Amino acid sequence: MEEKKEYYADVIVDISHEKLDRPFQYRVPDRLRDRLETGACVTVPFGNGNKLLKAYVVGIGQVCKYDPAKMKEIRGIVQGGTGAEDKMIALAAWIRKNYGSTMIQALKVVLPARRSVKRLEHRTLQRALGREEIVSLLGESRRKKQVAKERLLRELVEQESIPYEWVTGKLGVSAQTVKSLERAGAVRVISTETFRNPVSLAATREQKKLLSDAQRRIVEEVMGDFESGRPDTYLLHGITGSGKTEVYMQLVSEMVERGRQAIVLIPEIALTYQTLLRFYNRFGDRVSILNSNLSPGEKYDQCERARNGEIDVIIGPRSALFVPFRNIGLIIMDEEHEGSYKSEASPKYHARETAIQVARLHGASVLLGSATPSLESYYRAETGEYKLFTLKERLTGGQLPKVHTIDLRRELKEGNRSIFSRKLQELLADRLSKQEQSILFLNRRGYAGFVSCRSCGHVMKCPHCDVSLSEHSGGRGGQGTLMCHYCGYQEPKPKVCPKCGSPYISGFKAGTQQIEEKLKEMFPGVRTLRMDGDTTRTKDSYERILSAFMGGEADVLIGTQMIVKGHDFPRVTLVGVLAADLSLSVGDYRAGEKTFQLLTQAVGRAGRGELAGEAVIQTYQPDHYAVIHAAAQNYGGFYKEEIIYREMMGYPPAAHMLAVQIFARVQDRGQALADSLASVTRRNFANLSGPDAGGSPSGACGERQGLQIVGPAPASIGRINDIFRFVFYVKCAKYDKLVQIKDLLEEEMQKRQSADELVQFDFNPMNTM
Repeated sequence: MEEKKEYYADVIVDISHEKLDRPFQYRVPDRLRDRLETGACVTVPFGNGNKLLKAYVVGIGQVCKYDPAKMKEIRGIVQGGTGAEDKMIALAAWIRKNYGSTMIQALKVVLPARRSVKRLEHRTLQRALGREEIVSLLGESRRKKQVAKERLLRELVEQESIPYEWVTGKLGVSAQTVKSLERAGAVRVISTETFRNPVSLAATREQKKLLSDAQRRIVEEVMGDFESGRPDTYLLHGITGSGKTEVYMQLVSEMVERGRQAIVLIPEIALTYQTLLRFYNRFGDRVSILNSNLSPGEKYDQCERARNGEIDVIIGPRSALFVPFRNIGLIIMDEEHEGSYKSEASPKYHARETAIQVARLHGASVLLGSATPSLESYYRAETGEYKLFTLKERLTGGQLPKVHTIDLRRELKEGNRSIFSRKLQELLADRLSKQEQSILFLNRRGYAGFVSCRSCGHVMKCPHCDVSLSEHSGGRGGQGTLMCHYCGYQEPKPKVCPKCGSPYISGFKAGTQQIEEKLKEMFPGVRTLRMDGDTTRTKDSYERILSAFMGGEADVLIGTQMIVKGHDFPRVTLVGVLAADLSLSVGDYRAGEKTFQLLTQAVGRAGRGELAGEAVIQTYQPDHYAVIHAAAQNYGGFYKEEIIYREMMGYPPAAHMLAVQIFARVQDRGQALADSLASVTRRNFANLSGPDAGGSPSGACGERQGLQIVGPAPASIGRINDIFRFVFYVKCAKYDKLVQIKDLLEEEMQKRQSADELVQFDFNPMNTM
C-alpha cells in the first residue's frame, strides 16, 4: 500500500517587509490539498492561545522542517480578498509564477520596505493656562530673573501656540525650561507625526491646454471604455513633440475627478524633474514621486501618503508600480520601449506586463506611449491585443528636424581626424553665433574605453571579471585610475605595459569628458554642461543640470543616453550624434531596434520650439537600415524590416524566449549544471509540448515540437566578481510552455539543494548575459 504523502505550507503571518524572511510552517489538510496554491490567503491557529489569524502561503512542499507531532494545520482558505494588501499578494504570486523566483523574493519587490524608519515629528508648545495666569507667571519670572522663562512666557501672552523648533531655536529656551513650565501645568507639548515630502517645487498653476482633435479622440475612447466597464491596454505611437504628455495629463485629470488614482511610469530618474514639473503645475501637492534617489524615510512616507489617500498621482520608474494605492484607475508607461523597464535582478519582471496585471486587479486602464514603440508592443497592437492610437504631427506645427547622415569613413579619408565631422563643426558654430542651444550625444561614460599597449596589443583586464578595465581621470598624482564597471575593482593606470614594458600604453578616449574638452578647444568660451553617470551621482544632480540648461546657463549639453530621452528643450535647434553605430556592434538580437530607438529619440530633441531644428548622425555604417530609417524618422519602415528578421530567427515578439542563467563558484560545476539542466529540458520536451505548441524555428528539438534549445555556453561575460556564468536559451511560440519549463527546472534545483550554484530565469531578455 502506497504511503500517504503529507504536504506542508510556509506562511507569512505579518505582511511587512522586515518579517518576510520569517515564515511559519503548517500542515496542509487533505481537504485543502488540491485547492491550495502559493499566494493564497488562509486562516491559521497562531501562538499559545491558537488565535485564528489571516496568513499568506509563500511555499508548499513535502519537507517538514519541525517536529511533525507538533505541527498545526491550516484551518481554511479565505475567499475573495479585495484589499490593497490582498492585491499585492496576488500580484507577487503572479510575478513568481510568470518570471521565476521564490515567493519571498516576489513579495520583497511588491511590498514597500518598512525598515525602522524614524517618523518626522512636528511639536507645538501650547498655552495650558489662561492669559491672565500666564501674565502672573511672567511677573514672577521677572522677579526671579529667570530670563529664558520670561522670554517664553512673554510670547505665550501674545499667542496660544508656538512651534517647538522656534522656542528652542529663535527664543533660545532650553528643553529643561520647557519641562519645568510643563510640570507647573502652564504649557503642554503637542506632538503630531508628519510625512516627508520629497517634492519641493513652487507651483505655477497651469491651465488645461486645448487638445487637438486627435488628442481629444484618444481621451474620449479611453474614458469611454473605462466608463462602460471595459478598461483596456492602449499603445500611443506619437512622433517626438506630438503632445503625448498632454494626453497623459488629461486622462489623469479625468481619473482623479472620478476618485481614482494614477501611476505615471518613466524609464529613468533623469526624466523625473520635467515630468514632475508639468504634473505638479496641473495637480499641485496631490502629486509625488517614488524612486531610488529618495531616502528610506521619504520612500516609506510616500507609500503611507498613497495608502492614506493623500496623493492621487505617483511618478517614478518601474518600482513606482507597487505604490499601495487602493483604487487605481490608470497606469501610464511613458517611453515604453526603454530597456530599464525590465528588472535585471530576480524576479526579472517587465513593467509592461506587470502593469497590465496590476490594472486587471484594480479594473484600470493602461496607456503605453512612445515615439519608437518596442517591437513587442507594436506587434501586439498590429494583432489586436492592444488598441493603437497615433499622433503624427508636432503640436507647435513645426517640422521634424532636417537630418544629415555623415559617413565617418569618408571624413577620415578626406583628412578629418577630429571627433566632430566638418558638417557638425559648421552647424555648431552657426548655433553659437545665433545663441541657440545644442545637444551632443555619445553613449559612453567619462573616459570609458579599454586601455591597451600599442606595441604588443596587451589589454588591461579585471583580475576578477572577463572584461577590460576602463580609464578614469583623477587618480593618485594625476596618474589616472583603471576601473571595472562590473565589480568595482580599481588599480592605478600603469606607465608601461606590464607584459612587454613598452611605454606606448593608452586608452581609447571617446567619452563625454573627452568630447567636452575637445569642444572647448575648438570653440573657446563655449558654455557646457555634462550629464552622464559621473556627474549625476548626487541626489539633486539631475534637476540641477537640467534646470541650468533649461535656464540658458549653457550653450551645449553633452551626455549619454539620459539626455535624449523625453526631455523638452525649446531652444535646442541642433543635435549631434557622435557615434551612432556603437550599439550596432553589440552581440544582441535587439541591437538594430535599440539603435533605431536611440537615434530617433536623439534626433527628436531638436526643433521642439518655434525654431527649426537640424541633426547630424555620425556613423561608420550609413547604409544600415536602422540608421536610414532613424534619419527619416520612419518607424513603419524600420518595423517592417526588423519583424521579418525576428520571424525568421524565432526571436520575440514573433516567438518567446527563456534565458536559463547559471551562476557557480567553481567553473567545472557550473558547466556541468548547465549541461544537466539543458538535458533535463530536452528529455521532458515531449511531455511539455503538445499539438498547440505553435510554430517556431527548427532546432535541437525539431520542428514538430515548435521548441528550440540554444546552448548551453559560457555567458558573454563569463566571470564577474569570481562567479562563473553560463546560459542556455529556449524558444517557443507559446509563453506558457516556457513557464512549464521554468517550473520543471525549479523543481530540479530544489532536489539538488546546492548553495554554490544558482539558477535564474529571464523571459524575453532585454540583454544577452
